[in-house]
Amino acid sequence: MEIGAMLSDSLEYTKEGLMDKWVKWILLIISVIIFPLILGYMLKVLKGTTPAPEIDDWVGMFIDGIKVIIVEFIYMIPVMIVMFLVAGGSVLGMASQDPGVAMAAMGAAGLGFLVAAVLALIISLIAVIGLVRLARTDSIGEAFNFSAILDTIGQIGWVTYIIALIVLYIVLAVISFILGLIPVIGWLLIFILYPAFYIFGSRYISLLYDSAGTA
Repeated sequence: MEIGAMLSDSLEYTKEGLMDKWVKWILLIISVIIFPLILGYMLKVLKGTTPAPEIDDWVGMFIDGIKVIIVEFIYMIPVMIVMFLVAGGSVLGMASQDPGVAMAAMGAAGLGFLVAAVLALIISLIAVIGLVRLARTDSIGEAFNFSAILDTIGQIGWVTYIIALIVLYIVLAVISFILGLIPVIGWLLIFILYPAFYIFGSRYISLLYDSAGTA
């Protein structure tokens, strides 16, 4: 599916899921506050459910949200290890009385943080598909089935996949930026629209995953 078609489908999906369904919208706003709930709902959308799922299992949503948090935490462990090592080495180096050692430590810290950022970016590309696999299989283990994940991304095409994600993030960032410019109520509007952002983004990623022809 073309990126434009995925954006259009995701917008229509979001409109059908929320328009004139104010009780559902309010419940999803509450879910944003109780964070695991909105993540659990996101997982429902990632399953490929059509139309947008109803909120009918708060306990199940909460448990699914915890699963998402666990998966995301595990994915970020390598980045946290790198950051910890960089921070620790930097503190020791800059505490040195030798200016040359302190300067070298600062340079190493900058390089280390750059490595951590690149690592986080690479991991996030893999984690996106991992979360869809979690949704589709209901298995935390499948979220780390790297062979299947890389095969899916390969079927989509790495360049297509990365461009598609960049487009999604730009769309959401631009909307948030524009709303943030509105005096006083801008950030309130962003908060109210969080459920729409989650539904739109999750639907888009679900379609992106399906474009690989993966079950």
